[in-house]
Amino acid sequence: MKKNNQFIILVLFLGLFIASCSTTKNLKEGESLYVDGHIDIESDTISKEHKKALSTHLEEVLMPKPNKSILGWRYKLAFNNMAGNDSIQKGFIRKQLKKWGEEPVLLSDVNREYNENLIRNRLENMGFFNAEVKSDTTIEKKEATIHYIATPNLIYKIKSVKFDLDSSIQLGKDILKFQDKSLLKVGKHYSFDDIINERDRIDNELKNIGYYYFSPDYILVQVDSTVGSNKVDMYVTIKPETPAIAKSPSKINNIYIFPNYTGSGSGYQRTPRNAVLYDSTYYFIDPRNTFRKPVIANHIFFKKGDMYNRGSHNKTISHLVNLNSFKFVKNNFVDSKDVKNALDVYYYLTPLPKKSIRVELLGKMASVYNGSEINVNWQLRNAFKGAETLSLNVFGGYETQTGGSVSLNSSYYRYGADLTLSFPRILSPFKISPSRRFIPKTYIKTGFEFLNRMKAYTLRSINLDYGYVWQESEEKQHDLGLIEITYVQPSRISPEYQAQMDTVPTLKHAIEPQFTIGPNYNFTLSNTLNKNLKNTFYFKGNLDLSGNVLGLIKGANYKEGKTFKLLNAYFSQYIKVSGDGRHYMKLSENSQLASRVSLGLSYSYGNSNALPYLKQYYVGGPNSIRAFAARAIGPGTLKPQNIGSDKFYADQTGDIKLELNTEYRAKLAGFVHWAAFIDAGNVWLQNTDDEKPGAKFSKDFLTELAVGGGLGLRFDFSFLILRTDFAIPFRIPYLEKGDRWVFKDIDLGSKAWRKNNLMFNLAIGYPF
Repeated sequence: MKKNNQFIILVLFLGLFIASCSTTKNLKEGESLYVDGHIDIESDTISKEHKKALSTHLEEVLMPKPNKSILGWRYKLAFNNMAGNDSIQKGFIRKQLKKWGEEPVLLSDVNREYNENLIRNRLENMGFFNAEVKSDTTIEKKEATIHYIATPNLIYKIKSVKFDLDSSIQLGKDILKFQDKSLLKVGKHYSFDDIINERDRIDNELKNIGYYYFSPDYILVQVDSTVGSNKVDMYVTIKPETPAIAKSPSKINNIYIFPNYTGSGSGYQRTPRNAVLYDSTYYFIDPRNTFRKPVIANHIFFKKGDMYNRGSHNKTISHLVNLNSFKFVKNNFVDSKDVKNALDVYYYLTPLPKKSIRVELLGKMASVYNGSEINVNWQLRNAFKGAETLSLNVFGGYETQTGGSVSLNSSYYRYGADLTLSFPRILSPFKISPSRRFIPKTYIKTGFEFLNRMKAYTLRSINLDYGYVWQESEEKQHDLGLIEITYVQPSRISPEYQAQMDTVPTLKHAIEPQFTIGPNYNFTLSNTLNKNLKNTFYFKGNLDLSGNVLGLIKGANYKEGKTFKLLNAYFSQYIKVSGDGRHYMKLSENSQLASRVSLGLSYSYGNSNALPYLKQYYVGGPNSIRAFAARAIGPGTLKPQNIGSDKFYADQTGDIKLELNTEYRAKLAGFVHWAAFIDAGNVWLQNTDDEKPGAKFSKDFLTELAVGGGLGLRFDFSFLILRTDFAIPFRIPYLEKGDRWVFKDIDLGSKAWRKNNLMFNLAIGYPF
């Protein structure tokens, strides 16, 4: 069976190789494969840059599209050719190849005259009313390319814009109120897209003041291009056939809510039975009382007597969906029988299953370490009839060393659980009113974890968090942890690890009992979702405090030997500030320059002289400085102290961090992208440590940065991005000052050099 599988795979690869040699070999006599359609712009008034952009834009309309290719290889056509090859056995293999492949796109499939008209029409829509288009075909080795030559000639501009409306009726008055916001401006180039967008703009303005039945199709924009001098006059008016109902604004009358709807949702009930009136506005049809009425009503942005408003309409739907309690959210607006120019509103809310369970099994690979992890998540929705979510996550994982020298850190396993209760509102004794545009959340979370590094030590940790998350706008989000408590205690230390601690005392820091208590605040600002911007940014800032009130109460001062314990652990006292800023510059349609600056500062005082281990900064690894292993740099110029076949590789952490990254990203072909990058950074200690010479932050910090760079591939499968990076060090901070730059030592041909310096990273997603 195994030999048969190997034979099939061998046949497939041989077939791919043969098929890739010539994708035209199966064409009949006289047939040619259509491989490209290209448009050249001939104009003395358009710049070279704009010609290229216009050409790219126009090529999108050409039909049909050539067979898909990667680096010139038409892989889908190759699969199709293999499926049609009699040497390939019938059945599953041929069926699968046909599924992967596509039929050849022939020159005879292309209608040049039709494409010429498409190009001419698109140019006219852009204002080039006198555009000319011609084309020619070249054939070489049965591969055909069609060259289109487009001559736009002069573009037409807007001479005047007149809103030809009857200001004596309400609709005309309301449209004229927003006339100054018109997208049609005197002096602008004529654009059919601007006309479409102007109709949508007017419709949107009217929808927000009650015109529920209005439509952009009722707006007519007439264009007169006979005025001369390549100019047009434009007249905005309402079509005569516009129905009367669309010319009048509508008010909201009765609001009916079905929180436990299980029907098809295709109809509505004019007079629902068992309806219970709440707050003189909302009729609830919920005999089983599945949801508390105030909770749902708080997310309905209409009240009886309000004018219809599209913004309120959309916000209501968005809120109900984001309550994470409903599988379907549907609504109907129908004419009220009781009130003229009024709408009755029906909301049909189909709940998600009350309980659900999800199991995830993950494989992990990083350098010489491999392992797996399992997560089991159980959810209880609408736990207390207020759209609350109770979530229990149980996890476990194992990782072992499969390469390199075996160390005390070679294998570990961990397990634990998290319990989270989330409320879709702010729970506070004080009245806090963040923006109603988005749903704020209150969370209570507790958990524990057991970590067993089998040859070294075991740690037990517990945590308790209480806080709020709210979104201020599309670009701003806040996360305030009012109280965050973390407690870590070692329960076993192996004799081997104890021996290493006696040699390298800094290893004690990783297993010290840790107790942090205090608030934590995160602020996120980002506009990266706006794909139309050339420059986008992302920023996340963090303020983390611990033990400040306790330290003041106790009068803690480690310099005077006044330190105190809670639960058999010295509580940490510090102020920690972090910032992560990213900038993305779009260089072209398929390339960008991404940069990141990550800064971390801290000040430990009172009961502490350094950050606790779990709060310290580190650099290195697949999402940091990729030429170095994770936690393998610093602090400062400190050299790794205990590397060997029987030793534990220490995590190198610090109280201060600086990291700089820049990466050029570009599309290679199809779903394959590539990148070139440079990373730099290090960590330092706040105070001098005699056991870590060179680790304290000083004015010479820039000369102590580690620097590395490399190349990588990204495979964008839409649902995930698989990333591979190859990186080498350019600057090693723990070498002597004059020898830190190591360009002269680079020797890619040396196996020994590659083993010690070439770092391969395999990861999911972009590093930043």
